[in-house]
Amino acid sequence: MADIKYYNEEGFIKIKDELHKLITVDRPNASKQIAEARDKGDLSENAEYDAAKEAQGLLEMKISKLQDTIRNARILDESKLDLSKVLILSIVEIKNLKNNKIMKYAIAPESEADLKLGKISVNSPIAKGLLGKSVGDKVEIKVPAGLLGFEIIDISR
Repeated sequence: MADIKYYNEEGFIKIKDELHKLITVDRPNASKQIAEARDKGDLSENAEYDAAKEAQGLLEMKISKLQDTIRNARILDESKLDLSKVLILSIVEIKNLKNNKIMKYAIAPESEADLKLGKISVNSPIAKGLLGKSVGDKVEIKVPAGLLGFEIIDISR
């Protein structure tokens, strides 16, 4: 079965742009490198030719993987998402019940997660524990460091 992944429009466009570059720029360059290596003589002892063929194989595998990703992608319309509970693309303000520290995270698709930017993967333990919950809910979430308690303070987009 296909591995369906969710993206916001910006993330989806980034993937399509990368695929376009691989097909229109990198693929012709790989073919050109193979042709140049082939022109250098005996293919049985031509390391440059072997390296160019291997690079082309890796490039084709990457193109195929991105094409599968695009085929199985679902674009989320943020305007249709419920603000009353935590969903993917929600910005959640939570309070750690142990130390009263307040944190703010955006629940992002796995491919767009970046902790430095405050975006946590929808597949992370914290995000999984928050999904479907509402403002005021208290949750206990099992993380690698143990059990953490949080209270949801705010949900926005």
